[in-house]
Amino acid sequence: MKKREIVKRKDNVVYFPGLEKRLTDKGLESLEKKKFNEAIPLLEEARELDPTNENILIGLVLAYFEAGSFSKAKVLAKEMLLKGIGDYFQMVDLYLTVLIQLHEYQEIVSTIEVLFEEKEIPSEKQDHFLTILQFSRRMAENRQPAGDEEITSEVQNLDLFSKKNLNEQMLVVASLAEKNIRPHFEEITDYLQAEAGHPFLKTMLVTLLKEQEINKELEVKKFSQEKAINPMLLPEVRLQPRMLEVKNLLLNRLENESPGLYENTVEMVERTFFISYPFELEPEDSAAWAAAFHLLAQEYLGIYVEISKIAFEYGAELLEIEQARAQIEEIEKISTPYI
Repeated sequence: MKKREIVKRKDNVVYFPGLEKRLTDKGLESLEKKKFNEAIPLLEEARELDPTNENILIGLVLAYFEAGSFSKAKVLAKEMLLKGIGDYFQMVDLYLTVLIQLHEYQEIVSTIEVLFEEKEIPSEKQDHFLTILQFSRRMAENRQPAGDEEITSEVQNLDLFSKKNLNEQMLVVASLAEKNIRPHFEEITDYLQAEAGHPFLKTMLVTLLKEQEINKELEVKKFSQEKAINPMLLPEVRLQPRMLEVKNLLLNRLENESPGLYENTVEMVERTFFISYPFELEPEDSAAWAAAFHLLAQEYLGIYVEISKIAFEYGAELLEIEQARAQIEEIEKISTPYI
């Protein structure tokens, strides 16, 4: 006989068995689809019913973060750390990421210093946390005093070229998100024009220039190519027309037949187009790109299919698929996640 599920009550309201799972599934699905404002109330309600569920709480922190509710994300992430919910160092990383968005550098310093004092940081993570600690100490020291209107951000150079560690460079760029970046325009354009600049950081900088409505022409170099752009006239990085066409082709081909493969393939698509932005790589045919992503995603999962079969399914040319595939593989080598 199947064991009956316990009926939950709260404030004299009776909840149907399994309701929290349905709410969680719908909330996490909305989160995955980037519908953050839909995900939040679903996950909040699920949390009411199951307040210690790790998946619900992590999903809610991420939904708050992506929706820009950084203060709520901070409170919940800190509560999870104090209660020991979730993988400890993953939660520390998530908490620090939220604090960076809030520019609470002194809190970052205090948090990491305690970890070092208690010798809790694994050896493989020490460089990572040390980089964030050193950066946050400098940012905390350089924070403009309240009411001091005469100090300008021109005093503090970004010095991206002097920082060899990519994580440290990413933190510097991330710190510009809620600042006026116009005083740093010349330094940013120098970085965008330099061969040595990392493509990931260049995308972040171009995105910031667009968000702050910089209406000036400048040069960007990536992958030994050069392009004149005006940030104001660019499509948003998540709304690049060719990327949307490629994702739509994959959606029609894979979503129902193989949802897991579809998700992995789309993640690769988004990484590739993020890194290559604002360039439109050759070939022009979206079907060739979709076929190349499909082929590579299968290979990464240990599934090998004849390229001619994939070419037939998408109606794409073999040579163009190979061209797209080579560029995807090259970009995958330099792709790097957000902190």
